[in-house]
Amino acid sequence: MTVTVLVVDDSKLARIVVGKAIAALQPDWERVETGNAEDALDVVGSQQIDVAILDFNMPDKDGLELATELRAAHPNMPIALITANVQDEIIARVRSLNATFVAKPVTQDGLNGFIAGAALRLKKASV
Repeated sequence: MTVTVLVVDDSKLARIVVGKAIAALQPDWERVETGNAEDALDVVGSQQIDVAILDFNMPDKDGLELATELRAAHPNMPIALITANVQDEIIARVRSLNATFVAKPVTQDGLNGFIAGAALRLKKASV
């Protein structure tokens, strides 16, 4: 089973950093990148997305709003929200959506727990 991960961040550099971390942790996973929530929703509507990694601060619609929409449509999708905005309220809101909080700057170590957990959840779901 091919796993496709959606990376949504308005910063091209941030998408590159996240992409490199994913490639190191799960080299077989395919990556799709978008720079905003609207493009992300278009992608999710047109192809199979298994995992989502979302930036919090984006123009138009923030990552929590996007995560809420994705969670409604895909209740079991592993979702991570990445942000430098490390506040208890933000972390609590992320967790209330059954999503994972990852602090920026994103590192391979920082994403490791989420990626490992996502891989395990997807493996169990396909059995």
